[in-house]
Amino acid sequence: MQIKTATIIGSSGMTGSYLLNVLSQDKSIETIRLIVRHPVPKRADNVEVKLVNFEDAQAFKNAVAGSDVVFCAIGTTQKNVKGDKALYRKIDYDIPVNAAQYCKETGCEKFIIVSAIGANSKSKNFYLRLKGEMEEAVKASGVQSIHIMQPSMLLGHRNEKRIGEAFFQRLVKGLSFLLIGGLQKYTGIQAKQLAQAMITAAEDNSTGTFTHQYKQIIQLAK
Repeated sequence: MQIKTATIIGSSGMTGSYLLNVLSQDKSIETIRLIVRHPVPKRADNVEVKLVNFEDAQAFKNAVAGSDVVFCAIGTTQKNVKGDKALYRKIDYDIPVNAAQYCKETGCEKFIIVSAIGANSKSKNFYLRLKGEMEEAVKASGVQSIHIMQPSMLLGHRNEKRIGEAFFQRLVKGLSFLLIGGLQKYTGIQAKQLAQAMITAAEDNSTGTFTHQYKQIIQLAK
């Protein structure tokens, strides 16, 4: 199926920004739709900005309607929500789960979501448990084709400054040669490679639910 309308949720983040850049270079895509919480500049004629309150179910659903694929790269941090786990859940669980459900209800057959390596609904770690619960709910949505990306640390330029991230990015790069065999999935990955992998996955007409970790993401990015 040709992608005419590609929708991005989380376009202001690192992965979302790369997604927007790559999609903008694809002349076959008629509309790139950005579903956002805050106003953003319209970067090109084929970019459509939908400003919505994600808690407004009808507005959110209307923004998703007409999409051929929805890319969800939204996420937050404990710092941004000031330790409010309920708010954290609204962003990292409610938004992607609702987006998948609206895809199903409006006929969008492809949903591509960024999760995290180690996601597990039974984990004692809040973040990994939340991602695991999100994945299970997205899988249950019934969307025809679901691709779940499970990267480890993302490498690249981020508009938002995160204390210590630059240091950890250098550390991850320096230690990557140690991550072999079963540990390879913890290798840091360039966000632009993740974005390209998500687009390649969207172009695949296979149906079902697919989970991609480091090795699969790198293969898709090629």
